[in-house]
Amino acid sequence: MRELDLDLSDGRKLHIYDTAPDDAARLVVFWHHGTPNIGTPPEPLFPASDRLGLRWVSYDRPGYGGSTPLEGRDVASAADYVSRVADALGIGRFAVMGHSGGGSHALACGALLPDRVLAVVSVSGLAPYGAEGLDWFAGMSASGEASLRAAVEGRAAKERHEASAEYDPEMFAPVDHAALDGEWSWFGSVVGPALEGGLGGLIDDDLAYVTPWGCDPAQVSAPILLMHGDEDRVVPCSHGEWLARTCRSAELRLFKGDGHISVLHSATAALDWLRSNAG
Repeated sequence: MRELDLDLSDGRKLHIYDTAPDDAARLVVFWHHGTPNIGTPPEPLFPASDRLGLRWVSYDRPGYGGSTPLEGRDVASAADYVSRVADALGIGRFAVMGHSGGGSHALACGALLPDRVLAVVSVSGLAPYGAEGLDWFAGMSASGEASLRAAVEGRAAKERHEASAEYDPEMFAPVDHAALDGEWSWFGSVVGPALEGGLGGLIDDDLAYVTPWGCDPAQVSAPILLMHGDEDRVVPCSHGEWLARTCRSAELRLFKGDGHISVLHSATAALDWLRSNAG
C-alpha cells in the first residue's frame, strides 16, 4: 500500500492511502473511516477486494494521523477532499464506503459529487442531527449519548467532557466485543494511532455530526446500500431506518443480533453489491 501526502492550497496537507496505485483497471472505492480512526483501508476486506478487483483509496480526516487539523470542518467537506484526492491520483469516477461516522461522510460524497460517485455503502452510519421524525439519541449507550450531547453544547463543552471521559465497554454489544477480539481486531491498528496526536480529530468529528452537514443525503442519486445491526448501541439502527425512508435510491439491510462492529462480518457481501451496482 502506498502512502503519500497531498498539499492543499491553504498550506495544510492530507495523508492518503492507496492499495493498488498501479492498477487502473480496478474499481476505486474511497473508504471513509469512523471516529476515532485513522484512514487506513479495512484490511479484513482485502481478500474479497482482490477477488472483486477493487482498489481502496482513503485519507486521514483533518486532525487525524498525518492530516493537518481544521477546526470547524463539516461532514460535507469530505466531498471536496475526495475530489482533490481523486484529481491528484488521476481517478475519474469511483464508489464510496464508510463505517459509523464514515458512513455519513460517504453519503455526503454521494450527495455532492453526483457525476463522480457510482455507488454508496454506509455501514452503521449516522443520520443528520435534528432529522425530522427521528429521536436521534434514542437507543445510544449512556456514554455515547453524553459525549454527543456535550458536542451539541459546543466546542468548549465537548473539550471539557473529553478531558474526563473514559472508555466505556458497555457502548458495544457482546457480539461487538467478540468481533473486536477476532477478525476485526484490526480496529486496534487504526484507533490507537488516531489518538496519539490528541483528541482534536475526535472532537472535530463529533461537532460535525451534531451541526448542519452542509448537504442533504436525500440528494444522493447513486445506488445506496445501508447496513445496520439491530443491537447497535453506538449508532442505533433507527438512524439507518430513517436514511432508508429518506434516500430514494437506498436499500437497507438490517442484521438481527448484530451490533456496531459485528455487522462488518457481512461487509464482504457489501463489496459484491458495490461491484454489481457501480457498473
